[in-house]
Amino acid sequence: MVNTFNQQFIVIVPAAGVGKRMLAACPKQYLKINNESILVHTVNRLLSHEKVAKIILALSDDDDYFAQTALVNNPDVIRVSGGEERVDSVLSGLRAVDETIFEWVLVHDAARPCVSHHDIDLLIERCLRQNTGGLLAAPVVDTIKQSDNTTAALQVADTIDRSQLWHALTPQMYKTSELKQAIEQAQAQGLAITDESSAIEQAGLPSLLVSASRENIKITRPEDLALAAFYLQQQIKKEDNTCA
Repeated sequence: MVNTFNQQFIVIVPAAGVGKRMLAACPKQYLKINNESILVHTVNRLLSHEKVAKIILALSDDDDYFAQTALVNNPDVIRVSGGEERVDSVLSGLRAVDETIFEWVLVHDAARPCVSHHDIDLLIERCLRQNTGGLLAAPVVDTIKQSDNTTAALQVADTIDRSQLWHALTPQMYKTSELKQAIEQAQAQGLAITDESSAIEQAGLPSLLVSASRENIKITRPEDLALAAFYLQQQIKKEDNTCA
């Protein structure tokens, strides 16, 4: 095991999106689970990890909800201006990181409040041991179908071999300078960047897959709220039993 006892990390949380698929009156990160916003659950989960020193929140400049949260007074939460796309928000966060203090950076989705400390530990340990960036991921277990878009009604065109397919999760962890350079280079070339790993791939750099719990869901649709609430409750019970 790599000794990370004294090493601290910073996490960028892009949270400038509106989450249209939630069909809600407010951005999805401010929807409530157990009387607390998804964003607060996520940030508190990250900050409660012993190796997370700071959170950089990339928020929309016209975000009127953040000021109503307890996070606004948290000295370990740094706010920066988010961008039109997720990648723009991440880059804004990266430009606020002091690379001399934080050689590595983690990026985590605001709508993933159920990430476990165990999986964060695994990601940090693997990346440091291999000296290579990587991401939490889960193997695809469902049968994957490819649609035929040439017809008016959707039909199956093919069944995809899932043996080497993974669901990309977060956090994703990379060297700060390499990730910033990879994103800037991809944007200059007009390449589509859907997550940090895709920017690293475009730059020709390796990226580790670190198998993680499927409880680390991304809240995207209304039914995901109930599932996230269930996972959070189960995790609290586990923590209570561990401490007992």
